[in-house]
Amino acid sequence: MMSARSAVLRVNAPAAILRTLMAFVAVLLFAAPPAAFAQSGATADYVLGAGDKLRIQVFGEEDLSGEFEIDGGGRLSFPLIGEVAAGGKTVRTLVADLQARLADGYLRDPRVSIEVINYRPFTILGEVRNPGSYPYKNGMSVYEAVGLAGGFTYRADEDEVEIKRGDQTGTYPADETTKIMPGDVIRVGERFF
Repeated sequence: MMSARSAVLRVNAPAAILRTLMAFVAVLLFAAPPAAFAQSGATADYVLGAGDKLRIQVFGEEDLSGEFEIDGGGRLSFPLIGEVAAGGKTVRTLVADLQARLADGYLRDPRVSIEVINYRPFTILGEVRNPGSYPYKNGMSVYEAVGLAGGFTYRADEDEVEIKRGDQTGTYPADETTKIMPGDVIRVGERFF
Protein backbone atom coordinates (compact mmCIF):
# COMPACT_ATOMS: atom_id res chain seq x y z
CA MET A 1 0.00 0.00 0.00
CA MET A 2 1.23 3.50 -0.87
CA SER A 3 1.63 6.03 1.93
CA ALA A 4 0.24 9.56 1.58
CA ARG A 5 3.77 10.98 1.69
CA SER A 6 5.04 8.87 -1.25
CA ALA A 7 1.95 9.80 -3.29
CA VAL A 8 2.67 13.50 -2.73
CA LEU A 9 6.31 13.04 -3.76
CA ARG A 10 5.30 11.25 -6.96
CA VAL A 11 2.81 13.97 -7.90
CA ASN A 12 5.22 16.81 -7.08
CA ALA A 13 8.27 15.23 -8.75
CA PRO A 14 7.19 16.13 -12.33
CA ALA A 15 6.33 19.67 -11.20
CA ALA A 16 9.76 20.05 -9.55
CA ILE A 17 11.51 18.78 -12.67
CA LEU A 18 9.50 21.18 -14.81
CA ARG A 19 10.35 24.13 -12.52
CA THR A 20 14.05 23.22 -12.63
CA LEU A 21 13.97 22.91 -16.41
CA MET A 22 12.20 26.27 -16.79
CA ALA A 23 14.75 27.95 -14.49
CA PHE A 24 17.59 26.51 -16.56
CA VAL A 25 16.04 27.81 -19.82
CA ALA A 26 15.51 31.25 -18.26
CA VAL A 27 19.16 31.39 -17.22
CA LEU A 28 20.24 30.50 -20.76
CA LEU A 29 17.98 33.15 -22.31
CA PHE A 30 18.65 36.03 -19.96
CA ALA A 31 22.26 35.39 -19.00
CA ALA A 32 23.54 35.28 -22.60
CA PRO A 33 26.53 37.57 -23.07
CA PRO A 34 25.63 40.84 -24.84
CA ALA A 35 27.90 39.99 -27.78
CA ALA A 36 25.53 37.17 -28.63
CA PHE A 37 23.05 39.79 -29.80
CA ALA A 38 25.54 41.50 -32.09
CA GLN A 39 25.56 39.26 -35.12
CA SER A 40 22.11 39.85 -36.52
CA GLY A 41 23.07 41.12 -39.97
CA ALA A 42 26.72 40.53 -40.43
CA THR A 43 29.12 37.66 -40.41
CA ALA A 44 31.31 37.40 -37.35
CA ASP A 45 34.52 38.20 -39.20
CA TYR A 46 33.19 40.97 -41.49
CA VAL A 47 35.48 44.00 -41.15
CA LEU A 48 33.68 47.34 -40.99
CA GLY A 49 34.80 50.23 -43.17
CA ALA A 50 33.94 53.70 -44.45
CA GLY A 51 30.47 53.82 -45.97
CA ASP A 52 28.94 51.01 -43.88
CA LYS A 53 25.67 52.03 -42.27
CA LEU A 54 24.91 50.46 -38.90
CA ARG A 55 21.82 50.12 -36.74
CA ILE A 56 23.04 50.31 -33.16
CA GLN A 57 20.64 49.57 -30.35
CA VAL A 58 21.39 50.07 -26.67
CA PHE A 59 18.73 48.05 -24.87
CA GLY A 60 16.57 50.19 -22.61
CA GLU A 61 18.12 53.43 -23.92
CA GLU A 62 16.13 54.59 -26.95
CA ASP A 63 17.92 57.96 -27.04
CA LEU A 64 21.23 56.18 -27.68
CA SER A 65 19.87 53.86 -30.35
CA GLY A 66 19.72 54.70 -34.04
CA GLU A 67 21.36 54.45 -37.45
CA PHE A 68 24.98 55.53 -37.80
CA GLU A 69 27.30 55.68 -40.82
CA ILE A 70 31.04 55.14 -40.66
CA ASP A 71 32.75 58.20 -42.14
CA GLY A 72 35.73 58.33 -44.50
CA GLY A 73 38.12 58.27 -41.55
CA GLY A 74 36.61 55.04 -40.21
CA ARG A 75 34.84 56.72 -37.29
CA LEU A 76 31.27 57.19 -36.16
CA SER A 77 29.81 59.78 -33.84
CA PHE A 78 27.91 58.21 -30.96
CA PRO A 79 25.76 60.02 -28.34
CA LEU A 80 27.41 60.59 -24.94
CA ILE A 81 30.80 59.12 -25.86
CA GLY A 82 31.55 61.05 -29.07
CA GLU A 83 33.82 59.76 -31.83
CA VAL A 84 34.36 56.00 -31.93
CA ALA A 85 36.87 54.22 -34.18
CA ALA A 86 34.87 51.63 -36.13
CA GLY A 87 36.75 51.07 -39.39
CA GLY A 88 38.93 47.98 -39.41
CA LYS A 89 36.98 46.35 -36.57
CA THR A 90 34.55 43.45 -36.64
CA VAL A 91 30.97 43.94 -35.45
CA ARG A 92 31.75 41.89 -32.34
CA THR A 93 34.77 44.08 -31.49
CA LEU A 94 32.79 47.28 -31.97
CA VAL A 95 30.03 45.96 -29.68
CA ALA A 96 32.62 45.27 -26.97
CA ASP A 97 34.18 48.75 -27.42
CA LEU A 98 30.82 50.53 -27.19
CA GLN A 99 29.81 48.51 -24.13
CA ALA A 100 33.09 49.29 -22.39
CA ARG A 101 32.87 53.03 -23.15
CA LEU A 102 29.21 53.24 -22.09
CA ALA A 103 29.96 51.34 -18.87
CA ASP A 104 32.75 53.81 -18.06
CA GLY A 105 30.61 56.31 -16.16
CA TYR A 106 27.45 56.41 -18.30
CA LEU A 107 25.43 53.18 -17.98
CA ARG A 108 25.45 50.17 -15.71
CA ASP A 109 25.75 46.89 -17.65
CA PRO A 110 24.94 48.27 -21.13
CA ARG A 111 23.73 45.78 -23.72
CA VAL A 112 24.50 46.76 -27.30
CA SER A 113 23.33 45.24 -30.56
CA ILE A 114 24.75 46.14 -33.98
CA GLU A 115 23.35 45.25 -37.38
CA VAL A 116 24.92 46.26 -40.69
CA ILE A 117 21.98 47.66 -42.67
CA ASN A 118 23.88 48.98 -45.70
CA TYR A 119 27.26 47.63 -46.70
CA ARG A 120 29.76 49.89 -48.45
CA PRO A 121 29.61 49.58 -52.24
CA PHE A 122 31.91 47.50 -54.41
CA THR A 123 33.49 48.83 -57.61
CA ILE A 124 33.75 47.05 -60.95
CA LEU A 125 36.11 48.35 -63.64
CA GLY A 126 37.35 47.33 -67.04
CA GLU A 127 35.47 45.47 -69.74
CA VAL A 128 31.91 45.65 -68.44
CA ARG A 129 29.13 47.69 -70.05
CA ASN A 130 28.59 50.05 -67.09
CA PRO A 131 31.69 50.24 -64.87
CA GLY A 132 31.25 51.96 -61.52
CA SER A 133 30.27 51.48 -57.89
CA TYR A 134 27.26 49.37 -56.97
CA PRO A 135 25.52 48.50 -53.71
CA TYR A 136 26.72 45.28 -52.14
CA LYS A 137 24.25 42.52 -51.26
CA ASN A 138 25.20 39.78 -48.84
CA GLY A 139 26.61 36.68 -50.58
CA MET A 140 27.21 38.26 -54.00
CA SER A 141 29.46 36.55 -56.52
CA VAL A 142 31.57 38.05 -59.31
CA TYR A 143 28.96 36.79 -61.78
CA GLU A 144 26.23 38.81 -60.03
CA ALA A 145 28.48 41.88 -59.89
CA VAL A 146 29.12 41.66 -63.65
CA GLY A 147 25.36 41.34 -64.17
CA LEU A 148 24.71 44.52 -62.19
CA ALA A 149 27.29 46.29 -64.36
CA GLY A 150 25.41 45.33 -67.52
CA GLY A 151 27.44 42.25 -68.42
CA PHE A 152 30.75 41.78 -70.20
CA THR A 153 31.65 43.86 -73.25
CA TYR A 154 32.56 42.05 -76.47
CA ARG A 155 36.26 42.72 -75.68
CA ALA A 156 36.13 41.22 -72.18
CA ASP A 157 38.46 38.39 -71.27
CA GLU A 158 36.16 36.46 -68.94
CA ASP A 159 39.13 34.46 -67.67
CA GLU A 160 41.00 37.60 -66.59
CA VAL A 161 39.04 38.85 -63.61
CA GLU A 162 40.92 40.18 -60.58
CA ILE A 163 39.82 41.40 -57.17
CA LYS A 164 41.56 43.86 -54.86
CA ARG A 165 40.21 43.43 -51.37
CA GLY A 166 40.39 46.12 -48.70
CA ASP A 167 43.86 47.23 -47.65
CA GLN A 168 45.55 44.18 -49.14
CA THR A 169 48.38 44.86 -51.53
CA GLY A 170 48.01 43.37 -54.97
CA THR A 171 45.12 41.52 -56.53
CA TYR A 172 44.13 37.89 -56.83
CA PRO A 173 42.43 36.05 -59.68
CA ALA A 174 38.74 35.30 -59.49
CA ASP A 175 36.20 33.36 -61.48
CA GLU A 176 32.50 34.02 -61.79
CA THR A 177 31.64 32.02 -58.65
CA THR A 178 34.10 33.87 -56.37
CA LYS A 179 32.27 35.66 -53.55
CA ILE A 180 32.90 39.38 -53.28
CA MET A 181 32.97 41.57 -50.19
CA PRO A 182 31.93 45.18 -49.57
CA GLY A 183 34.62 47.60 -50.75
CA ASP A 184 36.12 45.14 -53.25
CA VAL A 185 37.46 46.47 -56.54
CA ILE A 186 36.84 44.04 -59.41
CA ARG A 187 38.73 44.46 -62.68
CA VAL A 188 37.73 42.65 -65.87
CA GLY A 189 40.60 42.43 -68.35
CA GLU A 190 40.57 42.92 -72.11
CA ARG A 191 41.31 40.18 -74.62
CA PHE A 192 43.61 40.94 -77.51
CA PHE A 193 41.79 39.18 -80.35
